[in-house]
Amino acid sequence: MLLSQFIRESTAALGALYGPREAAGIVSRLCGELLSVSSYAHIVEPGLEVSAEALPLLQGAMERLCGGEPLQYVTGVQEFCGRRFKVRPGVLIPRPETEELVATAAERLRGGGRVLDLCTGSGCIAWSLALDCPEAKVTGVDISDEALAVAREQFSAEGASAEERPTFVKQDVLQVPESFEGAPFDVITANPPYIRESEKALMHTNVLEFEPSLALFVPDSDPLVFYRAIALWAVRFLAPGGFGIVEINEALGAECAALFENAGLANVKIQRDFRQKERFVSFLK
Repeated sequence: MLLSQFIRESTAALGALYGPREAAGIVSRLCGELLSVSSYAHIVEPGLEVSAEALPLLQGAMERLCGGEPLQYVTGVQEFCGRRFKVRPGVLIPRPETEELVATAAERLRGGGRVLDLCTGSGCIAWSLALDCPEAKVTGVDISDEALAVAREQFSAEGASAEERPTFVKQDVLQVPESFEGAPFDVITANPPYIRESEKALMHTNVLEFEPSLALFVPDSDPLVFYRAIALWAVRFLAPGGFGIVEINEALGAECAALFENAGLANVKIQRDFRQKERFVSFLK
């Protein structure tokens, strides 16, 4: 089959789920990952054939995509902070907004320091800070065994040194311990679950049906449950003058900021993301 034919037919098949423009982008990225071709290869080489070995792989991937599975789970990778992170079902797919959280935290770590990343998931925040700030010592915390397994194996093939690798610990963030190894920390980061159950109706089916609800949703009756726990982690385990930054639900910025202020944390600020949505709250101890 010609690559151009595969792209044309696949884009049409996905169009019902995503619309033609997004579908074309997904198919282009799929071909790039599985065939190692550029997004314009079928244009500059109209006679380019998909090999007999590769065609079943592409067709199988398209079946998964047409069933609503996110591209990142099909290819097993997601770009984040300039690196290719491993992802698979059971682990939240890193989002571009979270890169801004990493950049802000990294500014506090130019001379090194200790970092605690709560609700670490795939480890994208923990690993990005550890590799961008090699003098820092990073610890990631999560309750999910599946997420921790993915976090620990990131960049294993690339041979990250023992000094560069974050430490990953299983711990329920909602059960704040009296003591924690590595404390006090200079920086605390977190991207906890913050989407209210009532907001499911606004979300795409590929998120609802495939990404882990444990990492996404909180009850409408207590949407700030994780932030109360994070504030307590900060009070107990941040060093004096230590910095914290958390990702938040854009609809709950004022309430989230008030929570950290009421916990006794200082210089609490709401920060907007590149879409101008209230996406982060930062604070000092």
